[in-house]
Amino acid sequence: MTRLATICYIDNGEQLLMLHRNKQKDDHHFGKWISVGGKFEPGETPEECAVREIKEETGLTVKQMTMRGVITFPEFTPEHDWYSYVFHVTEFEGELIECDEGTLEWVNYDEVMLKPTWEGDYIFLQWVLKGSPFFSAKFVYQDEVLIDHNVTFYENMN
Repeated sequence: MTRLATICYIDNGEQLLMLHRNKQKDDHHFGKWISVGGKFEPGETPEECAVREIKEETGLTVKQMTMRGVITFPEFTPEHDWYSYVFHVTEFEGELIECDEGTLEWVNYDEVMLKPTWEGDYIFLQWVLKGSPFFSAKFVYQDEVLIDHNVTFYENMN
């Protein structure tokens, strides 16, 4: 079965808003520091999903965001392939709320890569932070270990 989701990096110019998934022990991401985002609802576009998930999880309202890429995660959860749209949010407003899924924290760029997360996240987060061209990537995990990945960058997406 296919699942669609968003990965949303909220950037204040010096830090990224990260979500420490520490509230639900049965959470597939438990203990990891990840972006906000989540599953599509029926009929949503990737942009609508990103805006909704950001509002629900953080209380922030998106003013400016850019889709940076698409990632395929084959069988990331049992019997589910995940296709995730990656967004970089650079303008927003509002006050942070408490998130049901974990603790939200602004993390300095140089400290983000020190937080425990999925191995692949370290790779594609660098693409987002460096301003790499639009990408299509695949990250293959087995027993939560990254065993393969590949990427295509698209220079001429205008």
